[in-house]
Parts: sequence; structure tokens; C-alpha cells
Amino acid sequence: MLYKKSLYILIFLLLMNCSNKNFQKKSINNIFDNSYSNKGFALIYSEKLFENKIISKKIDERSLIIFQRNLKINTQVKITNILNNKFIIAKVGKKSSYPSFNNSVLSKRIAKDLDLDLNEPYVEIIEINKNTAFIAKKAKTFDEEKKVASKAPVNSISINDLKITESSKAKKKKKKKKRNFSYEIKIASFYFESTAKIMLNRIKTETIITNPKIKKISDNEYRVYLGPFDNIDSLKKSYNGISILEFDNIEIIKND
Repeated sequence: MLYKKSLYILIFLLLMNCSNKNFQKKSINNIFDNSYSNKGFALIYSEKLFENKIISKKIDERSLIIFQRNLKINTQVKITNILNNKFIIAKVGKKSSYPSFNNSVLSKRIAKDLDLDLNEPYVEIIEINKNTAFIAKKAKTFDEEKKVASKAPVNSISINDLKITESSKAKKKKKKKKRNFSYEIKIASFYFESTAKIMLNRIKTETIITNPKIKKISDNEYRVYLGPFDNIDSLKKSYNGISILEFDNIEIIKND
């Protein structure tokens, strides 16, 4: 009898330990679960854009504040440069009007820190949930490391070192391949193909878009999309054409 009780207690403790581990792992994964996210082209703030009333509010060029129409003020967001995977943590500022084609307005500092290509500022905006202490700590540590690095003493550099550096830079430039501009507009995803077809018909009847398509992503995901587009002008034109339907979260997806 005592053996059975001990066995039950041991099994119970093992199950509790596994549950705690799974909960901890799930809580970390849930930081971005059910959060707003969008992939698209950002607009980099400039005084000229404000003066021309393309953007209705100002952003300081050193600010970590962004404009994002779908998120509340002071929402923390992770902004990722999809083309190089660099990211930064920022906050959503006051509501501001800006072109519907752009998924956000970023300061010059954010654009510089992310090393954004100003001709192709393709970013992902992800809302960060409240349980984000470790991310804020990581971002703070990164900033502190940059300060330490900037104060570090510079050792003497010989002419040979400079030659090697210039040579390696030249090689890197040669190795760097030119990216193809190829994007599609993701309008919505559906569980059933029949529902996707209904959306297809709605687009054709309610907009000037004549060639929406359906792509099977998996057995239970059917994407309604436009494209592909090989230049930003045609991409903007189609995006603006579909925006009349006022969908909540139209995304721009880069083709590999």
C-alpha cells in the first residue's frame, strides 16, 4: 500500500514538473501570440512630408516613437527590417494621418538603426504584449553595449591594415547580390477555398481590380492576393485600388 502511494506521488510530481516547463515555454511564446502584425513599406519621416501635409504630425528624428494607425498610443512594438533581420523596440505615438499604402511612419533614427534601404523600406510591425520584461531588458542591454563600444579606445592602425580593410570591403560589395523587387498583396486568408472564392467575387464587383487570385498555402489556408508586382508604382496602384474595401490588415509579402 505504501509503495502504491509513493508511486502515485512520484507520478504526480513528474506531471507537475512537465506542466510547469510547458507553461513557462508557452508564456514566452505567447508574447507575440494573438498580437497585431503587419508586413509592408514604412514611410521615413521628414520635415518636408509634414510641410506638404503628407503626414499630419511631427516626429523627432532621434525618437523611438512611430505612427501606426491600427494600434493604440504607447503600444510597444517590435519593428524588423525583413531584408536584413535587424529589429528595434519602439512605441506607438499619437494618431496621425499618412498614406494608406504605408504600414507605419518611422523616425530617421529607427531607419538608421535598422539599416533600412530607403528605396525599399520593407518592415514587419509586431505588437508586443504586456509580458515583455525580458525584451525590454534585451533592448536596454544592446543600447548599453553600443555605448561601451563607442567609448572603447582605438588602437593604432597600420597602412597594411587599411589596405586589407578596403580590400575586404570591395570583396563584400562584389558578393552582395542585387535583390529582385517582387511582392504580392495579401488581402486575406481563409480556411475554406469556397470562402476565398466569395471574396474573389466581391473584389471583382466592388473594385476596379480585375485579376485577384487564390493561392493554396496549406490544406486549411487559402490566400486571396494580388500580384506579383515588379515595381513599386504598380504595387501602390493595386494597393490603393483594394483599400476601398477597408480591410483591417492588408499585408505586402515579399516573394523569395
